[in-house]
Amino acid sequence: MMYDGINLIGAFVAAVGSFVFGALWYGLLGKTWTKAANLKADETKPAISTMAIAFFCQFVMAFVFAGVIYHVAGTSVRTGLISAIMLGVGIIFPTLIANHRFQNQPWTLTFIDGGHWIGVLLVQGVLIGLVGDFPA
Repeated sequence: MMYDGINLIGAFVAAVGSFVFGALWYGLLGKTWTKAANLKADETKPAISTMAIAFFCQFVMAFVFAGVIYHVAGTSVRTGLISAIMLGVGIIFPTLIANHRFQNQPWTLTFIDGGHWIGVLLVQGVLIGLVGDFPA
C-alpha cells in the first residue's frame, strides 16, 4: 500500500520498531531518566492512552520520515541511515538542547532524550529502507 511513494506498511513497521526501541532505551535508562527529569517513580507509569498517543506519533514521524527519505534520495537503508543522522544530529538534538537549557533541565536528561530520538530515527531509517523499498 503506497501513498506518494511512501510504503505505508514500511512506515508502520518503522513505528513499531522505534516504539520497541524506546521501551528498551528507557527500560535501561529509566532510573537515570527519572532522576534527571525530577520525577518520582509513580509519576513515570504512563496510561494506556498516553502509550497510544506515543505510538500514533511514532507512526506520523515514520510516515513523514519515509517521505523525506523517498523524496530526497530514494528509499534504501543507506539513505535511511544518512537521513537519520542528519536529522537527529542537525535538527532533533539542537532542538532538545535549546528547550532543555531554557527549562533549566540537566544535561543528563538532554543526552538521554536526544539519544532516544536519534536512535528512533536510526531504527526507522533502517526499517523504512528495508521494508519501504518493497511495493506493498
